[in-house]
Amino acid sequence: MANVNVFCFLISYAVAFVLEWTRLFRLTTMGRAVILLFAGAGFVTHTIYLLVRSDQTDLPPILSSPHDWVLVSAWLAIVLYILLTIFNRELAIGLFLLPLVLILIGSAYWVSDEPNALLDDPVMRQEAIRGWLDVHVSSWVFGITGVIAGFVLSMMYLVQHRSLKHKQSLQSDLSLPNLEKLARLNMWAVIGSVPLLFLGMGTGVYLGFLFKGQRPITFSDPIVIVNGVVLLLMVVFLIWLLRPGRPAGKRVAWLTIWAFGFLLLTLIGMQVLTGGGPFSLETGHRFIGS
Repeated sequence: MANVNVFCFLISYAVAFVLEWTRLFRLTTMGRAVILLFAGAGFVTHTIYLLVRSDQTDLPPILSSPHDWVLVSAWLAIVLYILLTIFNRELAIGLFLLPLVLILIGSAYWVSDEPNALLDDPVMRQEAIRGWLDVHVSSWVFGITGVIAGFVLSMMYLVQHRSLKHKQSLQSDLSLPNLEKLARLNMWAVIGSVPLLFLGMGTGVYLGFLFKGQRPITFSDPIVIVNGVVLLLMVVFLIWLLRPGRPAGKRVAWLTIWAFGFLLLTLIGMQVLTGGGPFSLETGHRFIGS
């Protein structure tokens, strides 16, 4: 199992994505089974890889390095993809979700895989694991999963809206939920993810003060400022969405794509550019997960 690497499940998911595109040509039932076989093989090796990494660092994956943190987000997205595909094999979720999974896994090559230096001290390590640090990072992981779901749902909404407007439809082997369901699910994705991200930021601020004796918190850090502004924009977006007189679904879908897409680009880009962890203090306390 120690020989399992990122390339193993990256290739499996890439093959599954290519096969998903062949569904546009009315793949047979046996073909759909092959798609699930490749996705399942990738999921198994993906899980093994995270378990091995956890054993090596003696930390849960979400408390280890940014490399592991990104892969956990991709793992959760794959769980969603497999479950939805099993219960509704005609749902075209793979065309929208798998590209994001591949991007997340690909970005893992460019971020640090070193365990967070904040947990080098045994006392701090034990305190963090049983305390606020797991709440902090868990909030971010599940918040980002909600962001991915909202982004995918918005793309599906726009494709379905365009199909209906031009009286077109996907091939008979594929289907999309109706606009009302997509709009409702997208709204719940926004409502669920933004508070989780804000909780991650809040607990990160607390951790910054908790460990300020070892590594000072720096609110002037560009990473802290950029991500703080992004989070503020997400909160403004949520307030706008919940205001009386709900806006049109197409407008919400476009704004969700722009907002969530920018958030994902910022979080992953910061990881790649800095090589810092989701809760690193190396250049100022990156307490908001990027």
